[in-house]
Parts: sequence; C-alpha cells; structure tokens
Amino acid sequence: MNDASSTFSLPDHFGSRCFSNDVMRERLPRSAFEAILEIQAGKRELTLDIAEIVAAAMKEWASDLGATHYTHWFHPLSGLTAEKHESFVSPQPNGGMLMEFSGKELVKGEPDASSFASGGLRATFEARGYTAWDVTSPAFLKRNADRYVLCIPTAFVSYAGHALDKKVPLLRSMEAINRAGLRLLRLLGDTESERIITYAGPEQEYFLVNAELYRKRPDLLLCGRTVLGTMAAKGQELEDHYYGAIEEKAAAFMNELNSELWAMGISAKTQHNEVAPNQFEIACIYSQANIAADANQLVMETIRKVAEHHGMAALLHEKPFAGINGSGKHINWSIGTDKGANLLDPGEVANAPNEKDAAYKFMRFVLFSLAVIEAVDRRAGLLRAATATAGNDRRLGGHEAPPAILSVYLGDPLHDLFDSLETQNGAQKIANAFLELGIRSLPKLPKDFSDRNRTSPFAFTGNKFEFRMVGSSQSVATPLTMLNAAVAEAIEHIALDIEQELSKGISILDAARLAARKSWQEHRRVVFNGNGYSAEWTREAEKRGLPMFRSAVDAIQELTKADNVRMLTSLGIFLAEETEARQVVYLERYSKQIKIEAGMTIDLVRRSVIPATSEAASRYSAACTNIASLGAPSVIQETLAKRIAQLTGKAAEALDRLEKTLNDASHIEDELERAKAFRDSVVPRTDEVREICDELERLTPKDLWPLPTYGELLFTL
Repeated sequence: MNDASSTFSLPDHFGSRCFSNDVMRERLPRSAFEAILEIQAGKRELTLDIAEIVAAAMKEWASDLGATHYTHWFHPLSGLTAEKHESFVSPQPNGGMLMEFSGKELVKGEPDASSFASGGLRATFEARGYTAWDVTSPAFLKRNADRYVLCIPTAFVSYAGHALDKKVPLLRSMEAINRAGLRLLRLLGDTESERIITYAGPEQEYFLVNAELYRKRPDLLLCGRTVLGTMAAKGQELEDHYYGAIEEKAAAFMNELNSELWAMGISAKTQHNEVAPNQFEIACIYSQANIAADANQLVMETIRKVAEHHGMAALLHEKPFAGINGSGKHINWSIGTDKGANLLDPGEVANAPNEKDAAYKFMRFVLFSLAVIEAVDRRAGLLRAATATAGNDRRLGGHEAPPAILSVYLGDPLHDLFDSLETQNGAQKIANAFLELGIRSLPKLPKDFSDRNRTSPFAFTGNKFEFRMVGSSQSVATPLTMLNAAVAEAIEHIALDIEQELSKGISILDAARLAARKSWQEHRRVVFNGNGYSAEWTREAEKRGLPMFRSAVDAIQELTKADNVRMLTSLGIFLAEETEARQVVYLERYSKQIKIEAGMTIDLVRRSVIPATSEAASRYSAACTNIASLGAPSVIQETLAKRIAQLTGKAAEALDRLEKTLNDASHIEDELERAKAFRDSVVPRTDEVREICDELERLTPKDLWPLPTYGELLFTL
C-alpha cells in the first residue's frame, strides 16, 4: 500500500473545496452568517450589504486555495451546465492589480441568453439574460486543468424574467410543496414545523470503455451510443458482473472520482458493478432537491473527466449498446420537515412513544403517501414527459428498465393498510418486524415495511419513493420539478377535502381518514404490485385507463395540455409560455438527436462498412478462383462472397432510402410534425440499415471489419 494513503484524512478532505455553511460559519461575522441561514430558510431576503460580506469571504477562501477565476454556474435547457469564467483580477492605475470580487458580482451575472435553447422565449437580437445566486446551494471549487475555478450555483432567467433554465422551476416547485405541506400539517395540529423540505438522492448508472477503442468508434464520439454493432458471444446472461468484485482499473477510477466529489462536498456513498459488462453505478446520500440536482450534474461531469485520466471514456447514454441493459438514473425522493421528520417513514409510527402520537404520525404518513399516489395518477403525463428523450425511448420497457406506463408499487402490507382505512386501528398495522434466518450465529435482520420491485417505474422502498424511469443522461431537475408540482397539487386536494369534512363538525382524525379513503378509492388504479415487464400488465393498464406514452414525442406534448398548464401556472411553477417553450426545446432536441444518429449511420456505413465488406467479398471471390484453379470445390467461399455482396448491395440501397427520408424530415418546419417524422420514418430506416450491417459484421473477416466490436468494448478496460 502507498504510504501516502495512511496520511489521508477523509474528514479533513471532505468539503475542502466547498464553501459550505460550516465554512461560512468560520469566515463570516456572526450576524452575516445568521442572516444567510434566514435567507436559506426563506425567512429573509438577500440584500447587497450581506452579499458584499459573503463575496469578500468567498473570494478570500477561493484565492487561498489557488482559484483565480469565478463563474456563475447554471443549468440551461440543454440539460447540461454552463459557465463563463471571470478573473478576480482588477487592474490598477499604477499598472498593478488587485484581486476583487463584489457583492454585485456574486449576486448577479449577465450571460448572453440568445444562443441558449429557449423555445422562442429569446430571439437572436434579444441577448440579455441574468444569472442569480442560489443561496441555498453551496459554491465550490472545480478543478480546471492545473487550477481551480470558483463555481457559484445560479438560476438563469431572461430580461423579461422568464425561466431559461431547469433550476428556477425546481426552486418554485419546492416552494409549492412547502406551502401545501405546511397547510396539511397545520390541519393535523402541527404548529412547530416551519418548512417542508424536498429531498432527492439520484443513483447514476454509466459505462466505462477503453479510450483508444472509443476513439475508433465515431458513433460513440458523436452520438454517445453505437449505431452499429452485433452482440458478442457473451453478454450479461451469466449474471457475473452485477455486484461482482471491482477490477483494479475501475477501482482506481472510482477512487479518484470519489476524492474529487468528496472535496466538492458531494456525498458519494455507494459504488458497484451494474448488470451489463463494464457498467457501473454511483449513488449519493440524500440532500435537498436543488442541491441534489447540482450535485448530480457534477457527478456526470466528473465521471467523464476522471475516466479520461485513466485511459477510459464514460458513456452516459441510456442505451449505448443494443442487446444488453441500458442505463437509468433512479431518483430516491422523500419529503420531510425542518424538525427532522420524514413524512414518508412508517417507522416513525412504529416507534411513537404513545398511542396518541402514533395515531397522529400514522395519519400523517398515510396522507402524504396517498398524496404521492394521487400525484402519479393525476399527472402521469407530466412525469412521463419529464423523462422523455430519444435515448430513453430505446431503454424504457426493454426488460431492463421500467415500462413506459406510470404505476406505483407499494407492496402488499402498505396496499392492505390503505384498503383498511375504514377501521380505527390502522396504526397498529405498522410495527417493527425481524427476519428469523434459523441460524443462531446470524443476527435477526430488521425487516422493511415492504418488498422492492425493480420493474416498477415508481416504487415505495421503505421510507421513500424511487422514480426509476429517469434516463441516465438527464438532468434530475425537470423530473423533480414535475414530481414536486404533482405532489403539491395532490396535498392541496387532500387538505381541501379535510377542511370540508371538518366543517361538518367531526374530529380531525375522522376527517383525515375520510379524505384518505376518498383519495385511495379514486387513485388506487395506479397501484400495481406485479411484474411490470409482463404483457399482462400492459393489457391490465389499458383496462384501468392508465395513459400510455410509447414514445418521447407523445409524452412531450403533455407539457402544453391545458389541464397540465393550468396546474403548473396555478402553483406558480411555470408561466404558460414557459411550458410551451420547453415543449419546443425538447421536440427540437429529439429531432436533432435522431438526425445526428441517422447522419452518423450514413457516414459510417458509406465510408467504412461498405468499403470493408466489398473488400471481404473480393477476398472470398479471389479465394474461389484460387481453389478452383487447383481443382478443389469452393462452395463455402463462393457462398460467403455472394452473401456479403448481396448484403452490401442491400445496405447501399437502405442508405439511399435513409438519406432521402432524413432529408424530407429535416425540411419540415413545424417542430411537432418534424419530430413525428423522425420517429416514424427516420428511426425505422436507421434501424433497417443497422440490421443489415450487423449481419455483415458477423460475416466479414475480423481484420477487415473497420470498427471495434462489442466483444472488445464490453470486455476491455
């Protein structure tokens, strides 16, 4: 072991490049620090004098650690992050310089808004945009070559105040769920909680491949996935990669990845081999939703950077390889109070000190859990739209990921509990349980309140829900925004029902039970505890009237559905024109991604595959001639030559059809009609070319095939 490792101190390293509340407590005057805490809690507005104090301390801290530049770091609608670096250097009249950073520079930036995707909210000649400091998300130092850059998490809006990013709606949705949640808690008699906090913990799946092989695959470079490629003799069928021992090269990568993330204050917790060869997962500990969204963007970016240091490339596409598992990003989601209560934890009922407290906590758990179920049922379209990408279309429903039908898994105990809401002793149904293993040397295992179901797109997992439909390359901000909005609406409905029952003069527990029973009866159709991969579930979902969005194009249209717009605007999360803009952006992105993949297919096949297979056919033909001259039979070589020549001709014809279809679709002006054309015409044509070329790969001699194969990509690091 390296001696240096013995001197490494994780407590000292963790957060060493994060301007956290602990750092601010040390570096700010007490009054300024207390003001920041009140601003973070929504009890006070940020003023320029407080910003000046924080800016001075932040600049001094960053400079001490070697930073020379800062940037307002934000999340445009591309789903990536954006940054414009500004130096701390301020020239002086005597020819010298000072390191300066003002409160105004901390609070507000002015990036050019015209070149970011805006869906029509900004035109080319309307360039001004503003970034605003998100006080609740800590600034951090990001490594940039041999220096650090101070990154200040911000929101991004237009000159007219429209949200041009993914963070503003997320913050608005967190406020909406805070208002609704406090309303419901007050009805239940909670006068102490002052804030409802939304928590998220994304799990990030990804592939690692050898960098040298990666650079020889133009499709991976430009598309993030292989547009051609046939499966190797071995894939994941032996189930030997999942949770297997992590090989040293991957472990070295993970060690550096963890170190980078920990230094920035990101609590990377879990790492393991995933199902497919060379597929891995990293998960971070729960944090406040907007902080979790920031952290996950950094996780994705850092995975890519660190992979390069180790001679590898990271693939975050939802389906980089056909025939094996794709990658998702499961979002663990819960809500709690500023007093530390988890509103979705049945364990708080089981551990209540007395019957009265148990009855209150039971009803609290029931109502907030039912609000989530109601939210998924009412706003399935919006939740599906939040996960709609061209990449995710190739993953969802593929027996490796949840189906594209929104349903909720509860498990039998919780399902039975909601069925029994007419009784008075529901709290007694929640109790601590243990597994007896029948071996005295093994401990009794605390048993969770429900099982898990990996085929469900939205599953209760003990004290939280897991949104499993989200794609691996996506920003989690939009799925969290839509989920928060839907839950806030459902909480408001339940609170209103309770208020109406209370007006009849009944007790709060009886009123709450009646409201809960009503919600369960109206929305239990969305609950499914069985196998989401089965064909029977698709038929059953149709009988239940659950919406089915078989493609991203269908789902994205939900953003401008009148009832969805009404809900989002009434909660103050979007303006109507902001939802319309996002629909335009997401449809355009879908079309552009398919266009790139089709163009890559045309280029790769025409310039690499056809020359290689033509040479292969010639080689076999020449072999036939040589063998015939010796008077020996040449049936095999002749058959191969003919088959390869025939398939090469078919590939050329299919390419011509694809090229024409691509050209026709690209000239459609309407965003929705263009996206439909790409889905219905271009994608099938692209897949047709792939099918032919994959057969050619199986027939072409290895030394002539121009691309690294799946066997090399998936079993080499």
